[in-house]
Amino acid sequence: MVTPLVRARALRKEFAGHAVLRDVDVEMRRGEILGVIGENGAGKSTLVKILAGIHRPTSGTLELDGRPVAFASPADARHAGVSIVPQEFNLAADLSVEENVFLGAEVLTRRRTLDRTGMRARTAALLAELGANVTPDERIDRLSAAQKQLVEVCKALAFEASLLILDEPTTMLTRREIDRLFAVMRALRERGMSVVYVSHKLAEVKAICDRVIVLKDGELVRESAIADLSPPEMARAMVGRELREIFPPGRGEPGAVVLEVRGLSSPGAFHDVSFTARAGEIVGFAGLVGAGRTELAEAIMGLRPATGTVLVGGEDAPSRNAREAVRRGLGYLSEDRAGTGILPGFPIAENVTLVSLRDYCRLGAVVDRGKEGEKARTWRERFGIKAPDLDAPLESLSGGNQQKVSLAKTLDPAPRVVIVDEPTRGVDVAAKQEIYRFLADLAVRGAAIVLVSSELEEIIGMCDRVLVMREGTVAGELQGDAIGEREIMYLATGLQTAGAIA
Repeated sequence: MVTPLVRARALRKEFAGHAVLRDVDVEMRRGEILGVIGENGAGKSTLVKILAGIHRPTSGTLELDGRPVAFASPADARHAGVSIVPQEFNLAADLSVEENVFLGAEVLTRRRTLDRTGMRARTAALLAELGANVTPDERIDRLSAAQKQLVEVCKALAFEASLLILDEPTTMLTRREIDRLFAVMRALRERGMSVVYVSHKLAEVKAICDRVIVLKDGELVRESAIADLSPPEMARAMVGRELREIFPPGRGEPGAVVLEVRGLSSPGAFHDVSFTARAGEIVGFAGLVGAGRTELAEAIMGLRPATGTVLVGGEDAPSRNAREAVRRGLGYLSEDRAGTGILPGFPIAENVTLVSLRDYCRLGAVVDRGKEGEKARTWRERFGIKAPDLDAPLESLSGGNQQKVSLAKTLDPAPRVVIVDEPTRGVDVAAKQEIYRFLADLAVRGAAIVLVSSELEEIIGMCDRVLVMREGTVAGELQGDAIGEREIMYLATGLQTAGAIA
């Protein structure tokens, strides 16, 4: 019998006495891609963090090449041949791409000086292999979220490894970038490397994996060859029930214009963008990475310098700063959850009230913790946030539950216009359904929703109108039955204009 590359036996992990992984047995074979799926909070990220030395198990054993191992740190795991691309970015913003790729594992010359030439060449080769439009000397803080994601992949590939772990690696990537990543994964498999692929995108799991395991409530509930499971069967195994249509039904005719943007421009990002969003309407923004969608959302919220006019309810809403934007009735969910959306080390309640903290203060400065806690409990019940208690730091929650808290924070001030950028990033199929329903309910109640997303299925299934951006401008607008994947991609790539699509 062939010895598996990795064997985990009875792995258990507890946080503050709460078990998030319960006696899991799993094997990773050489030269295979193993999919790991499950609902948010099922234990997926905890499992792979144990494999990568980020967490130590409460109990259980881990073997690598048939030998017992107990990783004391990620560096220890990497030295043993285990590399990980984490779900959240772990990059030094003020360093270059090259410096981040080799941070903590710099390559030295024979004279014991930094081999900058060698590191730059290796980084450039990896970026080219992934099709990343990035140079080794670019600073991280100047990159888009998708570009940062590819840098994380480069970090993991820069060193010879026997096991590569990818935790939600495609949430920010375009279809072209995903295809390039999958090609790299297949090439690594052919060379004998094992790959663990954690994802909520079940169609991608079906397309790239050889085998799949399903976790639910910290337990391994199913293991199967990928050929024996369809995406709907995976979803049923994850949630334990049949999922009905994931997108909510239509909402009827929209009302009056709530948001109007006229001639908005931001140097180097986008120029002369105009659009409206009506009460009860969901307006989508699609386009390739770098088209200017996120930058536009930031400018509307006062997070990026811009010229032009923003009107909310017919009244001028000067985008000087985010506080003014919130006061005028704008709400914003950032695409970079960990970087700008939440405070991971703070409790759930304090994250929920980050934007609306003034509403919970007595005598101008004293926070009413009772009122704050009560509102946080309301949001926890409303979104089904899985957490032991409201005092739990956000970093102890799964990525999907962190996203729900971030969305609650956005909605707590009751904005009239809700701008959501990649709202279902790192969220399982059941939680996606919940978020879609909640966004639709907000629209029914009269809010105007602006949805920025790289998932075309999401754009097509949720939006009444879609504006497609290309190279910083609106290339065209689609609505009703004209909203389709082909039509969006033609506009995004410049193959055709809106009026020329047949």
